[in-house]
Amino acid sequence: MMNTGDVNSYLEDGCGRCQHYQTPECKVHQWADALRAIRELVQSTELDEQLKWGSPCYSLDGQNVVMIGAYRDNCVLSFLKGAALPDPTNILEKPGPNTRYSRVVRFRSVDEVRERREALTQLLHEAIVFERSGQEVQVDDDEALPAELEERLAVDPELKAAFEALTPGRQRSYQIYIGEAKKAGTRQARVERSVEKIMKGKGWNER
Repeated sequence: MMNTGDVNSYLEDGCGRCQHYQTPECKVHQWADALRAIRELVQSTELDEQLKWGSPCYSLDGQNVVMIGAYRDNCVLSFLKGAALPDPTNILEKPGPNTRYSRVVRFRSVDEVRERREALTQLLHEAIVFERSGQEVQVDDDEALPAELEERLAVDPELKAAFEALTPGRQRSYQIYIGEAKKAGTRQARVERSVEKIMKGKGWNER
């Protein structure tokens, strides 16, 4: 059962996406100190905090800008339009081979968060400036996944693994189905309708 509370409950109980929810084995607890340090840094900005898809999400005027996530071997701060941001310290990474828009900074200790504080503060500033500008991320690849699907995959490791295990044709079916919607809200709704089929290894058009 996915956690639908707030970020405090996330830090206390976990995301709720696996059997380790509310147990000491939860991956959120493994990275608790680092996650709290990342949260404190993001909270120092003007971004609004909420729990979305079981993970901390930070938005500007209703548009998602960054998210926090916990994995077995690291925790991350995800910049949902990170491909558009200057990265002079070279700490942004693609979260996966299909990613076009988002970028993540990975952490394996609270000390890494503290050491990168200045660079992270600058990236958060740049992310807010870019979001407020209303610009779109420019990507060269015509096969880019819709940003709304990338956001969902970035915070759900099981869904991401299931999507990457799909054949290219099945992945393409979701790209078309979700991407052809003109409104962001419609694309978001189509992402949520797609989750069950992706987890079953099916393309959108398969029963």
